[in-house]
Amino acid sequence: MSSRESIRRALDGEHPTLGRSVEFALLALIVISALAMGVETISGLPEQVTTCLAAFEAFVVAVFTAEYLLRLATAPKPWRYATSFYGIIDLASILPSLAGIFLSGSVLDTRALRTLRLFRLLRLLKAARYALAVDRLGEAWRLVRDEVLVFGVAAFIVLYVCALIIYQFENEAQPDVFSSVFTAMWWAAVTLTTVGYGDIYPITAMGRIFTVLMLFIALGIIAIPTGLVASAMSELRKRKSAPRKGSDAT
Repeated sequence: MSSRESIRRALDGEHPTLGRSVEFALLALIVISALAMGVETISGLPEQVTTCLAAFEAFVVAVFTAEYLLRLATAPKPWRYATSFYGIIDLASILPSLAGIFLSGSVLDTRALRTLRLFRLLRLLKAARYALAVDRLGEAWRLVRDEVLVFGVAAFIVLYVCALIIYQFENEAQPDVFSSVFTAMWWAAVTLTTVGYGDIYPITAMGRIFTVLMLFIALGIIAIPTGLVASAMSELRKRKSAPRKGSDAT
């Protein structure tokens, strides 16, 4: 086995000697990094803790940068890896931190740098690489992608139409609350998703009757995509268990 192939298999948890130790180490680093982000938000931390967190962040960035470069160097088709889902996630999870390091002394607004730090959360998506269930979910999504996308467009149209209707009922009674159709879209989105914050609601009789009708529509909007994905995953399980049953019979 060449050194290039050895590194690639180690990163993928397929190395004959290392096994999945490298894979689990990277996964643990992802989880600890996410927890460190939460610790950073605690006010009044001692200076020593803040320094340790900064050093740990620099270490994490160095490890993930090395991982990305090694994956890029050992991939059979580097460009294909770089443009793949995991390749983009790997790069996006380190670029904001690198930008913060190199631009911290520039004229760039520090608030913009703080916003970039939110992209560190993308490291959590790196963990999906090590979950077989995520692969099955991705395969199920590919099976029902077209149906869900069509349904999503239809749901957005229903959202806009509902906003138009409720605006006609409520604008005169609540001109400050339902000031435009686009403001009414917030109410429609909250109602259709059955969240119901209660910050904006109809007070007219027709508006309330229409809201009740919308709640019945909302049940379908939530249930149909969920049912499609669940049905696809059930079909995948049947396909994968079928060969097993056939082999047991022989």
